[in-house]
Amino acid sequence: MHRVERVVVLALDDVYPFELGIPSRIFGAADGRYEVLTCTVDGRPVRTNADFTIAVDHGPEVLDTADTVVVASMSSSHIPTGLSVEVADALARIRPDARIVSICTAAFVLAAAGLLDGRRATTHWQVVDRFRAEYPQVDLDPDVLFVHDGRILTSAGAASGVDVCLHIVRTDHGSELANTVARRCVVPPFRDGGQAQYIEQPVPESGATSTAATRDWALTRLDEPLALADLARHAGMSLRTFARRFHDEMGLSPGRWLIQQRVVRARHLLESSDLPVDQIAGRVGFATGASLRQHLHAAIGVSPQAYRRTFQATR
Repeated sequence: MHRVERVVVLALDDVYPFELGIPSRIFGAADGRYEVLTCTVDGRPVRTNADFTIAVDHGPEVLDTADTVVVASMSSSHIPTGLSVEVADALARIRPDARIVSICTAAFVLAAAGLLDGRRATTHWQVVDRFRAEYPQVDLDPDVLFVHDGRILTSAGAASGVDVCLHIVRTDHGSELANTVARRCVVPPFRDGGQAQYIEQPVPESGATSTAATRDWALTRLDEPLALADLARHAGMSLRTFARRFHDEMGLSPGRWLIQQRVVRARHLLESSDLPVDQIAGRVGFATGASLRQHLHAAIGVSPQAYRRTFQATR
């Protein structure tokens, strides 16, 4: 019997309805592993940035019981400077060991509360200058989808809230459940937190060739030593054109994307099989077990053995 984790979503004034609904949609599809409650700082209805108000069933008292707290984003015109007494009192209820997540502009709320001091964090790229001016003590990374720094997770705009919630499911329960949740919600199962927020050309120009077919082709051959020339040849492009178009569409280089996909595949094999690390490395295209260890540690900060022990214990 799995322990049910309580996720409490805090809705503040001028909240975005889309972001407010993300935790319930993602965690609610995780086979009963999470209970999601929504609250406001006083239990009263909260205005959204749309033409309606949202009534909630809970006040700030449920924050006392939260294993994870998600602060939903508000429109940039209503980002607070500092904290109101009500918001400060609500955040003070959060247990010291609870995980705290901000979506988009809600990073300003965590920063105002001092929760991001000395930490790496992110927020929406359009409000980066203001954030840096107000909170220079935060190590802001404006170019990523989300940041996981200890018990604090911050994410960029809108859909990156989906990414960070899926990342939490994957961290808590493994890639199999996270992929199941993604399928149920019809969203991409994995976008690495280090992927660029702002992609110059996510959809090819009319008449241009996408790199999507080549990416699909590469995913079936991760165990092979794929070079940039192999990918460009499959796409029917020059090396320079392919590299440029790939970066325009994905926000990162083909080489970095391949490493990400190999790490994802390796994590799945570590969770779902008892294969030796060196054998897993070969199956996902890393030359040696040492190379897999290096890239896994760079991605998530643990060794293959520690990662496997964690998910074997979870199962």
